[in-house]
Amino acid sequence: VQLQAFGGGSMQAGGSLRLSCAASSGRRFSINAMNWHRQAPGKQRELVASITSGGTTNYADSVKGRFSISRDNAKNTVILQMNGLKPEDTGVYYCEADGWTWGDTVEAWRLWGQGTLVTVSS
Repeated sequence: VQLQAFGGGSMQAGGSLRLSCAASSGRRFSINAMNWHRQAPGKQRELVASITSGGTTNYADSVKGRFSISRDNAKNTVILQMNGLKPEDTGVYYCEADGWTWGDTVEAWRLWGQGTLVTVSS
């Protein structure tokens, strides 16, 4: 399984950006939770938002009411819609997911996508 993230870029405070992350594999697979994390300069990586396979969402307090996470199970994609961006939202954003693959054996997987940089200027 591979995760590939899209989106990111630079935006002024108050603006919006949209991140997406797609999972793909040559084997049959399923996805459990899909998450977005971020790492600001000089800080530890933190969980920003998560969504379960059933659609239950959770958000860091710092982004509640501004960010929205959703997933398209048919496309194996998770989206993070970021509105009302603030300079403190600046950082590298990483998608992360876990699930199962089926073939001759059933295997669990947990992967991180490549980071995508979000820069918010005041």
